Amino acid sequence: MGGHGIVRWDSRLRPERAPVSPRHADEASRTDRSSRRIPLAGTLNLRDVGGYPTSDGGTVRWRTLLRSDALHRLDDSGRAALAGFGLRTVVDLRTDEEAENAPSGLHGTGARLFHVPLIRAEAIGTLPPELAAVYRHMIDDRGAAIAEAVGRLSADGALPGLIHCSAGKDRTGLVAALVLEVIGVPDEIIAADYALSAENLDADTAQVISQIQAISGGHRLDLGVLGSPPELILATLARARDQAGSVAAYLIRHGLPQPAIDSLRGALVVPPLP
Repeated sequence: MGGHGIVRWDSRLRPERAPVSPRHADEASRTDRSSRRIPLAGTLNLRDVGGYPTSDGGTVRWRTLLRSDALHRLDDSGRAALAGFGLRTVVDLRTDEEAENAPSGLHGTGARLFHVPLIRAEAIGTLPPELAAVYRHMIDDRGAAIAEAVGRLSADGALPGLIHCSAGKDRTGLVAALVLEVIGVPDEIIAADYALSAENLDADTAQVISQIQAISGGHRLDLGVLGSPPELILATLARARDQAGSVAAYLIRHGLPQPAIDSLRGALVVPPLP
């Protein structure tokens, strides 16, 4: 990376939202409804992934898996709201330095916090200056961490759960996409959910909260200004499938047992009526 190693995204290259099949048009439109975003004091990109259809006719349970930006700005009312959701597990995907500089304000919520960095600070200076390279790095080099993050959500009694990073966009978006895929949510719905971060975060705000500072070398990777192009998450899903045959097989290859995937699906999906 040249200069300070800052990665930029040209907003003129922002793509249109991924097309949604007629079958799922009504369900996908729910990604734009205010009911999905949770307006909690101290957060900017907290939302529920419930309500999405699965390929076998099921539905993702509401208030069972949340995704968010950083939680260090939570006040007492925000913590009370999360406690009211019955939150049991929080998976923090930030770097060690991010977590140390801005500890999650979860005291009093009753939730267990697991820190699973998806990007190692020492790797930041080596990443090419493009957002797709960050996602390739996570899929290619951080599979064990991804499987661990998903595994924390699949443990007995782990849900309701919440996954977050700094902006709730890239690291959180990747893990959320893999979870939704293995429980049967169609790709076009996953892409529409991923793209919502661009609506919840303006570029200036996202840049401030999602800057990752390397422990050594002074390199910075500003993910917040890079948008949430839906075709990027589709390419990421395809990359995981190319490596192992399916997203589930990718997670299994990196240490997540099949029973954990089955448990996650059972906990997150309301089956279709007989």
